[in-house]
Amino acid sequence: MSTITRRLLLAAPARRRDAEQRLRQLLPEVGGSAAGDLESLFGELETVVLDDPRDAWFSIAVLSAVLPTEAQVIEAVRRAALFGTVDALSPYLALEGWRRLVPPRRRRTVEIVRDGILVDVDHTSTVDFATGIQRVVRESVRRWDRDHSLTLVGWLPDRSGLRRLDPSAADQALHGARDGAPAAEAAVSTVLVPRTGTYLLPELVLESSSIARIAALARFSGLRTGTIGYDAVPLSSSETVNVGVSGRFATYLSAVKWFDRVTVISDAAAGEYEGWRGMLAGAGITGPSITPVVLPAEAPDSVLQPGAADDLVLPSLPLVLSVGSHEPRKNHLAVLHAAELLWREGLEFQLVFVGGNAWGSERFAVREAELAAAGRPVRSVQGVSDSVVWDLYRRAAFTVFPSLNEGFGLPVAESLSVGTPAITSGFGSMAEIAADGGALLVDPHDDHDLASGMRTLLTDATELARLRSAALARPTRSWDDYAAETWTALMETKTA
Repeated sequence: MSTITRRLLLAAPARRRDAEQRLRQLLPEVGGSAAGDLESLFGELETVVLDDPRDAWFSIAVLSAVLPTEAQVIEAVRRAALFGTVDALSPYLALEGWRRLVPPRRRRTVEIVRDGILVDVDHTSTVDFATGIQRVVRESVRRWDRDHSLTLVGWLPDRSGLRRLDPSAADQALHGARDGAPAAEAAVSTVLVPRTGTYLLPELVLESSSIARIAALARFSGLRTGTIGYDAVPLSSSETVNVGVSGRFATYLSAVKWFDRVTVISDAAAGEYEGWRGMLAGAGITGPSITPVVLPAEAPDSVLQPGAADDLVLPSLPLVLSVGSHEPRKNHLAVLHAAELLWREGLEFQLVFVGGNAWGSERFAVREAELAAAGRPVRSVQGVSDSVVWDLYRRAAFTVFPSLNEGFGLPVAESLSVGTPAITSGFGSMAEIAADGGALLVDPHDDHDLASGMRTLLTDATELARLRSAALARPTRSWDDYAAETWTALMETKTA
């Protein structure tokens, strides 16, 4: 009787039943038989040849109810070659006396998924942000869910495995929190382990524990994989992002390098990702295909509510609007400075900032408060509905978005989509958007150039009207178009 068999027979009944259940799930998937008692199942497992990393990844996931890391998959394949399959996989069964590579946890069940399309919207299902990445995810995935059969998934609280989203979390992922509060996290005891199918990641992931498991899934599971790439700002403009973000973004790219396909939201962002992909050759890695699918901008009929922003604006003054999270890269301090220069000249207008998330915004908040205390008509609001945002877009004389670096610049496109001119940066994706007309380009590093652009649109009615006409004449592109094109690009058949 082998040491493993003796330990098996000494295990508690509940653990033996758990081991038996997992083995009966696993063995038919890797060429073994699920017949017989537990000792017979281990004998059958020993006959399985575990030289395919795909089988090793799947076996570890089923036996441990945890998605493995790259290192765990590689180690299992090596141990199987030296000591046999039972030795390689036994650490992932929760039997007393066995060396375990996963921490103790409450009992979990495993659901094997075949030929499914798993769409990972973990972050978007827990927040109510209405701008940027979350807007792209919701607008895209809502249409994918309408047009295709898919499963919305998130991660367990300890980031060790995928779970089905409950109806409340799924609704928040697709529509945002209905009552303005994030959905409560449901207790989940079933881990999804895909055997065949597709894994799509339409959002950015910066949690290192889940990134490590996503990397192994993309590299070893055999699934078709695709993700949406937004920008490489944490690398190309690292001085403008929060502490630690650049390192976490680099770790995220260490998983993306194993994906099959990446769609990016602008030609400018495609250039950044192609540059990163070219660097992978130095490590002998081909990397994913990179396909630009440019974002659209349209106001859904469901959010067209005239008067939604009545409480935020002064009807007697022209509205200058700035939409975007309060962070250094958005250059909002420069907007405040340009506005004060113009107020001191005697120009009359109101300035409203609409932001979602905020960080590194202390200097902005202080300066805004100083201007407001001095009687300047400036205010900043957060957490407003889509209806309010779109009502502000329509009310504005023009919008200001002098960002220092963007993957796309969605507020520029949204402003132009309703015929409201925009002032934006004269390079990158923002200049790309402006090429179809309706925008005034400035140097965001030059406060006086920004002030000059704002002065022009506040004092030159002819130029403002020309830009408004140009914005209304822009070619139309809908979220339906974007979602369909992105789906097609990500779901193309995987090539060797």
